[in-house]
Amino acid sequence: MKQAAGTWKAGSRSNRYHRKTLRAALMLLAAAAIVLVANLAMGEQVIKPSSVWHALFGRGNPDHVLIVQSLRAPRVIVAFLVGASLAVAGAILQSVIRNPLAAPDVVGITGGASVGAVAFITYMPSAVSIHFLPVASIIGALGASLLIYFIAWKNGVNPFRLVLVGIGIASLLSAMTTFMLVFSPAYSASSSYIWLTGTVYGSTWTYVWNLLPWTVVLMGILFFYTRQMNIQLLGDELAIGLGSSVQRHRFILILISVGLAGSAVAIGGVIGFVGLIAPHAARRMVGPVVSRLIPVSALIGGIIVALADLIARTAFLPLDIPVGVFTSGIGAPFFIYLLYRTRNNR
Repeated sequence: MKQAAGTWKAGSRSNRYHRKTLRAALMLLAAAAIVLVANLAMGEQVIKPSSVWHALFGRGNPDHVLIVQSLRAPRVIVAFLVGASLAVAGAILQSVIRNPLAAPDVVGITGGASVGAVAFITYMPSAVSIHFLPVASIIGALGASLLIYFIAWKNGVNPFRLVLVGIGIASLLSAMTTFMLVFSPAYSASSSYIWLTGTVYGSTWTYVWNLLPWTVVLMGILFFYTRQMNIQLLGDELAIGLGSSVQRHRFILILISVGLAGSAVAIGGVIGFVGLIAPHAARRMVGPVVSRLIPVSALIGGIIVALADLIARTAFLPLDIPVGVFTSGIGAPFFIYLLYRTRNNR
């Protein structure tokens, strides 16, 4: 009888979590749809939502078709993809490193991607296609991650040591990026500086097709590692006791995070703190279970960047402010709050 009661309670708790996750997903999908329509409708020329719908399918006013299909649609899709990639990259790092302060821009991954991308913009000849920019960015992120991993290694990688080393390497990479900007030609320095601030300005369908395969493929691979992410949350000793190859799986998951963050930085620039904020918000909504955390983090990250870009594009017309200004304005106080909240954990 007691066993039946326990089973009923476990089943009831599971159903409650499923309902909570479903409500969160539906709420976020509705919010994403509203942000999407607002991005397509608002700007220097405001377009009615009904006209937006017609313009998406190439009907109605030709000016509206041009604005929606060629200018605003690719920009908002890039914003969603960049935000989702950064958010999932942050969720992976926070789960694997087991540190609430872990995020691609905090532990040096974004810094490595920046070095790779700025070097590509500055030193690559014009004959080299811009399609290789994500590759250069990911190579930079991978190089930084391998360096951090190598320095942090001592009979395995301790998560706390990994964060400390990452923060130090991030400062070094920031100095390298600044050095390249100072000694680069004026035209490439100005474009690199705007890109480093974080912007999806001027996004085209080419940007969408460059970023989409990286996002889809890497998130597809991540799907097969959700169980390992859950095991990593238990701690190294318990994970090893359960038969998990902790160091190998940790390295693979960090590589996936590097790929997502590097490709996002290549297209959207350094959009700070999305990888920190979105996983925390998702964890509050659906808990730490990775199979729920990852998709909810992706939705929240996409909404944050798309909403920030909408504000950046419309609040100070005719100026178009870089989206990274707004995400950093929100993220920096949040980071300080997390530091304060976790001050006694170590």
